[in-house]
Amino acid sequence: MVKNIKKIYMKYAEIINYLIFGVLTTLVNLITKYLLLFTIFDASNPIQLQTSIIISWIVAVLFAYFTNSIFVFKSKNKNKDKIKEFINFILARIGTLLLEMLIMWFFVTLLRLNSDLYVIIFTIISQAIVIICNYVLSKLFIFKNKADKI
Repeated sequence: MVKNIKKIYMKYAEIINYLIFGVLTTLVNLITKYLLLFTIFDASNPIQLQTSIIISWIVAVLFAYFTNSIFVFKSKNKNKDKIKEFINFILARIGTLLLEMLIMWFFVTLLRLNSDLYVIIFTIISQAIVIICNYVLSKLFIFKNKADKI
């Protein structure tokens, strides 16, 4: 049984690690966002809602970059390539941040579904979409070690 689990893990290690660290990144994002929204910010205020999203995004992206670089994609890039990798990571995450902000704006602000329950529901939905988009962008465009390139 343990041997089979290890075999499955070894076959799908990258995806499993991405999911583990994706969940942890999501938790970092959600904890930061909810601490802000339920203490100093108000979700019914569009500016405060978007500010909480941006702050929680920054914290989560920094966590995600280091965990993805080290544990998931095992980046071997050095110096200049590492800087390019980090910049590409940030640019991709900005794209998915804008996607999350659009989703939250549409449901919470435009449709006025701004109760605490709806904020939680739409945050979880947007995070699921963002995790999938982030994996695809990371896998295909960001963490390409020189040895991986043809």
